[in-house]
Order: sequence, then structure tokens, then C-alpha cells
Amino acid sequence: MSKSKKLDFRTNEFVVYPAHGVGQITDVEEQEIAGTSLELYVITFEKDKMTLRVPTQKAIEIGMRALSSPDVIAHAMKTLKGKAKVKRAMWSRRAQEYEQKINSGDLIAIAEVVRDLHRTDDQREQSYSERQLYEAALERLTREVAAVAGGDELAAAKQISDVLESRIAPAA
Repeated sequence: MSKSKKLDFRTNEFVVYPAHGVGQITDVEEQEIAGTSLELYVITFEKDKMTLRVPTQKAIEIGMRALSSPDVIAHAMKTLKGKAKVKRAMWSRRAQEYEQKINSGDLIAIAEVVRDLHRTDDQREQSYSERQLYEAALERLTREVAAVAGGDELAAAKQISDVLESRIAPAA
């Protein structure tokens, strides 16, 4: 079996872990597990009060990545401006697809979920499960936009909200 390629992340660097969103590497430590010495990234997720240890050899395999570039952020914002694409499939199937997109860690896919589940005041109300998925996707998107811009989540939330509102505002 070939060894997995190893990503080079440094302490204090922000990374995206697909299932949990943006976290910060606080340490790289050696630990002995089942008689094998492993090098682990220690990633903390402040908001969730959670710490994760990821083997450095498995980081690529599980989809851990660096923060998106400003170009990817711009593309995500453009995606938000697009028209919602809601399939006619059963909700359970769509919910599964949305969940997969959110947990993929792909910022564009997450932006698609936010776009598709965003509701305006004059649209029908979201179901509880729609709301949960929307909020999860919005939080992931907001955290990454904030981390790329320097850490201000309120400003990132406003930026995303402005983009979503501009989409529905009638052209003057």
C-alpha cells in the first residue's frame, strides 16, 4: 500500500475540515497509538468548543484543505446571486444531497445550498429540516468568508446577506 501524500499545514493556520468547517491548527504532535507512532494535526473549532486530531498522512484523503482563495470566495458570491435550482425530487432525497454538499467542504457547493434554501419574506416558510440545513450551510460559508477576510464574522454575514438580498431586489 502506498503512503498517502502529506499536506504541509503550520501551527496557527486556518484550515477547512469537510465535516466541521473552518478550524485552526494549534499544534502538530506525535502520539503512539496501538504501538505505532503517529504525527497528528491538532485542530480546534472555537465556535463548537471542539478539538480534533487528524493524522498528517490522512489529511488529503479526508479532504482537509487550506482556506479558499479570494477568487473562490468571489465565485461563491456569484453562485449566491444565481437563481435557486430546486429539483422536483422528494424532500428526503434533496435533503441528503444538500447534506452531502455541506459536508463536502467545497465552498461553491455550500454556496449552492445557501442559494437554493434561502427564503425571502414573501415566500413560503421553511420546514424545520430545511431551516437546519440552510443555517448549517450559511454558518460554514460565513466562517470561511470571515477567515479569508481576516476573521470578522459579522462583516462576512452582512456581505452574504447583502448578496442574497440583491438577488431578489427588483431592478431599478
